Amino acid sequence: MIKYAQQTDVKKIKLNPDNPRVIKDDAYQRLVKSIQEFPEMLELRPIVIDENGVILGGNMRYKACIDAGLTKVPTVQASTLTEEQKREFVVKDNLPYGEWDWEALQGWDDKNLTDWGLDLPQFPVTLDYTILKDGEPNHRQSEMSESVVKAIQIEFALEQYQEALDLIRYFRSAGANIGTMILEFLKQQKTLS
Repeated sequence: MIKYAQQTDVKKIKLNPDNPRVIKDDAYQRLVKSIQEFPEMLELRPIVIDENGVILGGNMRYKACIDAGLTKVPTVQASTLTEEQKREFVVKDNLPYGEWDWEALQGWDDKNLTDWGLDLPQFPVTLDYTILKDGEPNHRQSEMSESVVKAIQIEFALEQYQEALDLIRYFRSAGANIGTMILEFLKQQKTLS
């Protein structure tokens, strides 16, 4: 049985220790700000909990609600799910099934979209390849991680940009060397052809 949204004291809600997804840094701060500025959205997208008050969907929203100063949050209780269904829900609730249609967003105000948390792609009119030249480091390299010596620009189709950005951010946050990962993949592809 599913109970419709009700206001629940944040002290009665428990973070899910098996939550596989996080929001960090600036994105998290934008989430807190979003909740402070537009709390009505929580009514339309409540936190999903099980019969024990453990979060199945909305761990990061719950944390952001607390940081936004809320003491009660809208919740929906899903009390008839099996343990396996709960685990499935936790993953499926976080899957990014869709992607942004950048053409459809052209009529929207870029500042609003950015304020609302959307990372808009920045496509330069002309490409600057100076960082790829051999020789002394130039001013552009100082904008990169100190461990970066050289950089290679990788171009993505507009419809793949957001997915690529999300994956790169994920692997960077995990401490992966993305350049090495790409190099290994390309070597494997070369041996297969």
